[in-house]
Order: sequence, then C-alpha cells, then structure tokens
Amino acid sequence: MARSLDGLVLAPVADQAPGQVGTRTRFTYHERDGRIWAEYAGGDVIRGHLVGTRDGDALDFRYVQLKQDGTTSSGHCVSTVVDLADGRVRLEERWQWESQEGSGTSVVEQVAS
Repeated sequence: MARSLDGLVLAPVADQAPGQVGTRTRFTYHERDGRIWAEYAGGDVIRGHLVGTRDGDALDFRYVQLKQDGTTSSGHCVSTVVDLADGRVRLEERWQWESQEGSGTSVVEQVAS
C-alpha cells in the first residue's frame, strides 16, 4: 500500500476543461482510519471539498466545488494511489459529474516541497 496522504499537497498534471480543476489548483489531503478528505482551490475553483474512504490503494470520494462564476458542481471519483520512483505520490482518477453531464480521467501528483 502506498503511504498516507495525510498532509500532502497535490496538483493536477494537466488542465481539465475550462472552468474546472487545473494545474493551478492545489489539493491538501487528510487521512485517518480509512477516511480521507481534502480542501482545494486555485484557478477557476474558489473553494472545493472532497470526502470519502480509502481501502488499500483505492480511494472513493464525492466532491463539491464553488467556481469563480458563482456556480457550484459536484461529483464522484475513484482513484488509485501510486508511489512514484522519486518518492512522491500520484492519484490516477476516474471521475463523473453528478450535478451535470460529463466524466473523464485525470492525474494529480504530490507537489515537490
């Protein structure tokens, strides 16, 4: 199992569609007893939160966010936690909006400190 996400800051490796999470977005993760949660902001997202569970290297969570244009959106994501060769962590994600149409994949990686 990959190491704990607690206290790690992660960022997308590529921009998503306009108005969504992008390379300027930063996620601060927390983890305790199989539960995960994070706050995120940056780019088009003013404030976002996610909450869910971790079972081994599998994450399952819901997210909700407020964008610069004042709209909100929410969805579901399942991710795999991967240890990178340089010691950082990567999340390989499959997500689907629940408040609107759309789904896709993304990758976020730990920001080097």
